[in-house]
Amino acid sequence: MRWEQGCPVIDAMLAAGELQKVPVSRRRADQLLRQAAEHLVTARAAAERDTEGAYALAYDAARKALVALLENEGLRPTSRAGHHGTYAAVSAQLDPPLGKTLRPFERMRRRRNEVEYPNFVEAPLSAHDVEEDVRAAEAIITLGHPCVRRDVAVLRREDARALACGIAEARLQPFCSTQRSRMYFMRRVPSPVA
Repeated sequence: MRWEQGCPVIDAMLAAGELQKVPVSRRRADQLLRQAAEHLVTARAAAERDTEGAYALAYDAARKALVALLENEGLRPTSRAGHHGTYAAVSAQLDPPLGKTLRPFERMRRRRNEVEYPNFVEAPLSAHDVEEDVRAAEAIITLGHPCVRRDVAVLRREDARALACGIAEARLQPFCSTQRSRMYFMRRVPSPVA
């Protein structure tokens, strides 16, 4: 499957110094996804007693999952692009069809900034806010690669079961056909009828 979606955006971000080329590293991508899953475990555990810290971890988990997708392509966001650039690079390639899963990241980024640099306009965070965005971060992590299902299973058994129900077989499909880009994502495949 050849997919040109987002390639002009990626090329423009490379030219502007918002992304840099790095060696393709599935190992680094896997490491980032494992860290992201661990962040979510900690965020859930801390949600009641340290809401702001838990929220920062949930956000960081989602960010690391997006960076993992780029690392797997041989791309890394620079400080010039910031966290928004990470989202822009991934969403240019994956929205559509995966915008519903990716879009919560931008809201989380803004909310996390409000927590870090308060203007006291937003309502304080609650444990419910943390849990809601932990689920959004989990969905972003599942875009990473098939092995993430093992990591997510540590988070909450019922969440892992729900994820596994829609994924009978994981297939890696190239997302962008240019030489420098090797983005892969997990494609849901219908379960075979028994």
